[in-house]
Amino acid sequence: MQARKLPLRKCTGCGEMKPKKELIRVVRNSEGVVSLDLTGKKPGRGAYVCHSVDCFKKARKARRFENAFSCQIPDSVYDMMQKELSDD
Repeated sequence: MQARKLPLRKCTGCGEMKPKKELIRVVRNSEGVVSLDLTGKKPGRGAYVCHSVDCFKKARKARRFENAFSCQIPDSVYDMMQKELSDD
């Protein structure tokens, strides 16, 4: 029996390739709302980040989420997502 391939995704903060299940998905839906997707099943464009707040801060500082989603993201949305990440 052949072993299944693990899907790998790149963290937008540190740039490391990691298994998809180890990362948190940040999603922009069709209305343009950006939020954390802890289940990984929300519809929309996704970008991935590690569970660490440091990786999230790096991605925020370098505006990598804005580049991935091709839109401006307000600071209030970033603050909300950072709070959700630190609560986990």
